[in-house]
Amino acid sequence: MAQPSDMSDVSAAGLDPAEALALLAWQIEAGADEALDAAPIDRFALAAEPAPARRSAPAAEPAAPALMTAAVLPPPLATPAGPPPGAVTGDGNAYRAAQAAQSLEELRAALESFEGCPLKATATNLVFADGNPAARVMLVGEAPGGDEDRVGRPFVGVSGQLLDRMLAAVGLDRTQVYITNVIFWRPPGNRTPTPAEVAACLPFVERHIELVGPELLILVGNAAAKTLLLRNEGITRIRGKWFEYQSAGMSRPVPTLPIYHPAYLLRAPAQKRDAWRDLLQIRERLDHRP
Repeated sequence: MAQPSDMSDVSAAGLDPAEALALLAWQIEAGADEALDAAPIDRFALAAEPAPARRSAPAAEPAAPALMTAAVLPPPLATPAGPPPGAVTGDGNAYRAAQAAQSLEELRAALESFEGCPLKATATNLVFADGNPAARVMLVGEAPGGDEDRVGRPFVGVSGQLLDRMLAAVGLDRTQVYITNVIFWRPPGNRTPTPAEVAACLPFVERHIELVGPELLILVGNAAAKTLLLRNEGITRIRGKWFEYQSAGMSRPVPTLPIYHPAYLLRAPAQKRDAWRDLLQIRERLDHRP
């Protein structure tokens, strides 16, 4: 939503400053927090304009007799069920750029120069990671939201505050975990990332996990679990179950646990009991591993 450039613009729109401020606050609350044009467009006026007359299409000619019958056509190729666990997807340039990074600093620099994900053009900041890269636990969420986009760090908004409390309940904080997402730029309006956007970022996510080398990998939410475990089941069916994750560049598999996303727990607080059980599993694994 474009903001008035000065008070004369507000007066010309027939609004006093207080009304204009209230309208702007309502738009932001509704999710319209990005300007798409320099000036507002009256869509109702455009809809009232008569549509241009359409030329009628010429009558279709009778179809020619088929020269081949279905019996002699080759059968369609089978659609692959999906890549095996740990397979690298996305375009070759992303894969080469990710694999060339030999440190987290180089991986971040590669992402800053990467132009293969269209979300970069609409985001304010690259949201790379937060926490301790030497920690035993690595958490991977879905994508940055508005707060994360402004700050440039993952899980800093309301969901992040709940995540901090969840970690604290089992004796962990951000000095003892490392946090990132499967998407490094905020999708407009906090929408769900598309499969193409996930595929564009995936080589960097896989390399991110390889460079950190965590003892435990925690997948926060449905998108992270489906992306890295290549599972079709939803998070409610696989949360609390341990899996093994291993990409092509890893020498050993990593014990991996999907858990509910804090944003989901804010909408469905009754699920916090299951979330607590999952957190206890993480604590138990940490306590019983050397």
